[in-house]
Amino acid sequence: MIKAGVIGAAGYTGGELIRLLLLHTEIELTFAQSESQNGKFIYEIHKDLFGQTDLKFSDPLDLQVDVIFLCKGHGESKKYLEKALIPYQTKIIDLSQDFRWQEHSSFQNRKFIYGLSELNKEKLQVADSVANPGCFATAIELALLPLAKKGLLQSSIHVSATTGSTGAGQSLSESTHFSWRSNNHSSYKELDHQHEKEIMETIAPFQGELDLIPQRGAFTRGIHATIYTEINEDLMQLNSIYTSYYNDSPFVHLTPFVPDVKMVVNTNNCFLHLTKKKNKVIITSVIDNLIKGAAGQAIQNMNLLFGKNEKTGLTLKPSTF
Repeated sequence: MIKAGVIGAAGYTGGELIRLLLLHTEIELTFAQSESQNGKFIYEIHKDLFGQTDLKFSDPLDLQVDVIFLCKGHGESKKYLEKALIPYQTKIIDLSQDFRWQEHSSFQNRKFIYGLSELNKEKLQVADSVANPGCFATAIELALLPLAKKGLLQSSIHVSATTGSTGAGQSLSESTHFSWRSNNHSSYKELDHQHEKEIMETIAPFQGELDLIPQRGAFTRGIHATIYTEINEDLMQLNSIYTSYYNDSPFVHLTPFVPDVKMVVNTNNCFLHLTKKKNKVIITSVIDNLIKGAAGQAIQNMNLLFGKNEKTGLTLKPSTF
């Protein structure tokens, strides 16, 4: 059994990660750390886990486990690692932004590999540390990787992407308040979202403009992204390129219809659909921001780190109605 611990386990991502770890047949969850909830039963905070575990939140001194998941906020993972005495043989999967950019990927004699398995599977199989991608970045990168590999991204890329309220985390704010969010829709961080840099690095050597308009949707979880760019290849050629690229990717599927968010919620899947109109390809990409965009992708990366099948613990079904 692989012994695992979760740091920063009281938030949405931490809760989903605990749920998936408890479902995993080859994992023993040793501890779940939370400063704010220390000493409480996990199910007191993550009530969906009542009956699944009697583990309490703790702040362990003994970090002798096989893998640690960091679910702390952006900027906090680095601070934690500067203080914690984590054995070098313990693998680390960080779900914050702290180590995603290439310039920040080396830290304390560790090299954090960008954890998009559909791009870096071979590197992840021999890695000791992983920087889990962002949720918007995951949906957009999976939509563009096949074109990037073929060198077909020559024009500006336009993205409109809507996320559910869980994408903002548990901290209270006006835009996460039910009275504001319900029956409402808005954009934010237009052309200035923090995930743009990791997207640009992932689809390099693309030299054009990436125009990302993030939006808040009146639903709790999921990301629906619509991407378009100018391209010469016809739809049959494009479908062939995507099918070939994702032939060995168990969680990315090309659909014959335009997918919706409910089709992927509670799964580690990314559904893609291509349409060609005039001289532009339109790509629809949908994921669950908490699973493929966070906790599920972290489990997928853990499976690769320890030589397991990518799908282990991740055969999940959506609830579409």
